[in-house]
Amino acid sequence: MAQPVRVRRLIEQEGQKLQRIVRRGSTSTVRFRRAMMLLASAGGTSVPMIARLMRADEDTVRDVIHKFNEIGLACPDPRWAGGRPRLLSDDDEEFVIRTATTRPTKLGKPFTRWSIRKLADHLRRNIARPIRIGRKALRCLLVRRGVTFQRTKTWKESTDPDFDAKLDRFEYAINERPDLTFAFDEFGPLGIRPTAGSCWARKGRPDRLPATFHRPHGTTYFHGCYSVVDDTLWGVNRRRKGTANTLAALKSIRATRPDGAPIYVILDNLSAHTGAKIRRWAAKSQVELCFTPTNASWANPIEAHFGPLRQFTLANSNHPNHTVQTRELHRYLRRRNQNARHPDVLAAQRRERARVRSEKGVRRGGRPAVAVV
Repeated sequence: MAQPVRVRRLIEQEGQKLQRIVRRGSTSTVRFRRAMMLLASAGGTSVPMIARLMRADEDTVRDVIHKFNEIGLACPDPRWAGGRPRLLSDDDEEFVIRTATTRPTKLGKPFTRWSIRKLADHLRRNIARPIRIGRKALRCLLVRRGVTFQRTKTWKESTDPDFDAKLDRFEYAINERPDLTFAFDEFGPLGIRPTAGSCWARKGRPDRLPATFHRPHGTTYFHGCYSVVDDTLWGVNRRRKGTANTLAALKSIRATRPDGAPIYVILDNLSAHTGAKIRRWAAKSQVELCFTPTNASWANPIEAHFGPLRQFTLANSNHPNHTVQTRELHRYLRRRNQNARHPDVLAAQRRERARVRSEKGVRRGGRPAVAVV
């Protein structure tokens, strides 16, 4: 007659561990039930009685007891089988990712983007390397590998042959001579119309601006000047861009250093900035004009400060005319210069820097942005 199946004699540590699992409970139901089976068997309870007590099959109880007699306290811990075997190897997954991130037109397809259905169908019908994968599994694979459905963005690549040399000059001026470095640019056009934005309001009751308006006032442009060392922004509104207005702004920058020390002014390649009159005045006044590379106006440090200007003076506004708009803009500038290190201003500047840096095409091998302090 076969001997009944029983747990071998427990040593002290094994008995204490199983008792602790049963008394304190466990986050794993499997671990708790197996410890109960082993303790019951150690107490002399038969396999059929344990099966009725635990509402389990007798073969399951015998398997747990045999496993404990073989490997000891490692028995209560569940060992999951791992589920269904993988149908795709790592190489297959890499092929799927490469296909998903390749334009369909390059693969001879008559459409410009993949849908999940089209991509799965293409992979299944691929003669060179057919891969059978369902749409749900394909979507999960793409998410797991960091491939998401995104909007396409446009960007301009600089074709300036002196691109690196100009950026090196900016870095030298900003980092080595900040007390002598300034920036200039125009911001606009500024029209008279209700401008939407965001603000705090009660839930379901947003602040509203009129949608019906007329534009009889024309537009203006803010000619802004920025001092790197002082973190100071100033400027004036003009009806249009032009050489005369640019020269007036440059003279205001020159006036901030009455000692006559040579200064650097960073500005873009607008035709109103590059005229012979301005170049003659700059040479006479010891002003070095540092022009940004072609299609790289993001390198101008003043760009990061136009974002807060737009956010705090134009968003949520409904100015009746340019006089009021200009007055509000200069009120903000006075407060901004008195609180240049305010957290709100710094946060808005960081967001604007992130926006202008996205225009550089860093993901396509572009040069990192000039650091702005």
